[in-house]
Amino acid sequence: MDKKEFRVMIKYCFLKGKNTVEAKTWLDAKYPDTALRKSTIKDWYAKFGRGEMITEDDPKLKSNEIADTLKILAERVHHIIHEYLDMGKLCAKWAPWSLLTKKKTTS
Repeated sequence: MDKKEFRVMIKYCFLKGKNTVEAKTWLDAKYPDTALRKSTIKDWYAKFGRGEMITEDDPKLKSNEIADTLKILAERVHHIIHEYLDMGKLCAKWAPWSLLTKKKTTS
């Protein structure tokens, strides 16, 4: 099963009123060869709890796409993101530097 199908199964558990532990137990019993992390299930439960019922990945905007759209060099996009927006990469997503340094000190 692919990620989207598992997300649908997690959504099914959520809508049936199962808690995350029950959902993990049920999924592990149904699909013993594919172990989902409890944190993954908790993240999706939180998303569904906020009313976000879409099981698709969030769209990702790449710096090359930004450069193409704005008709500027990709290096310039990186410079703007780092210097003016004060952001860096965290788990392959852009995040403010303050979050990056906070994460490093708590680890």
